[in-house]
Amino acid sequence: MTDDAALKTLVIIPTYNEIDNLEPIVGRVLAANAHTDILVVDDASPDGTGDLADVLANRHPEVHVLHRAEKDGLGGAYLAGFAWGLERGYWALVEMDADGSHDPADLPRMIDQLSQHDVVLGSRWTPGGQVKNWPLHRKVISRGGNIYTRLALAIDVRDATGGYRVFNARALERIDLADVASQGYCFQVDLLWRALQRQLRVVEVPITFVERERGVSKMSGSIVAESLARVTLWGITRRLAELGELVRHGRRLPSVRWTSHRTLPAAGR
Repeated sequence: MTDDAALKTLVIIPTYNEIDNLEPIVGRVLAANAHTDILVVDDASPDGTGDLADVLANRHPEVHVLHRAEKDGLGGAYLAGFAWGLERGYWALVEMDADGSHDPADLPRMIDQLSQHDVVLGSRWTPGGQVKNWPLHRKVISRGGNIYTRLALAIDVRDATGGYRVFNARALERIDLADVASQGYCFQVDLLWRALQRQLRVVEVPITFVERERGVSKMSGSIVAESLARVTLWGITRRLAELGELVRHGRRLPSVRWTSHRTLPAAGR
């Protein structure tokens, strides 16, 4: 590990069969961000991604590798990465896809917001954000899922399912990660919902999301279905709690606090 980890950022990149994408994204992160280390969390990729990660770690002192014995999903990979980073004292921890869809050049702008916020969301659907190279049906599913999540949970977040995020270490320590079992879209909503319930300060920063050029997306219909089911359950639970508070005390539960600013402008705007 490089020196002064307590002042540094750890970018966590989960991988499973990303051999064509790993070296380019590692190079882009290192080129765009000083004082940043990378942790590749590989789930025993049969295509050799884990071996390539070891080669990159030998080449770059900023790169580290966490090998897991089997494919255990996106949520499990990030939880393992968070634990690894917290144990080593990193002050900021980043979720980033391996496929190049998240631009490392956006990271300094996101990290800057940790001076005033606990969680920074790279947002595709807030003003200034955009998605490139997605077919219409993907945009409809993502926008629709986020609208449903916003209404079901009564939160004012435009992109609750995005996977480009920055957490300060204190925020992750306050979120109860021990019983998080969600995957995919639902994992991202789960972490955000926990953060809001704990009154953490959350802000959205517009980003441009670019669909992968190489490899196959890991998203599936079952993951989307899991997300909708869990969000529905969380929403019902919150409404029942509000009703109980109203009956017992004649008042509503306080709204979850999400940010002191609605959104931030996109870079260069």
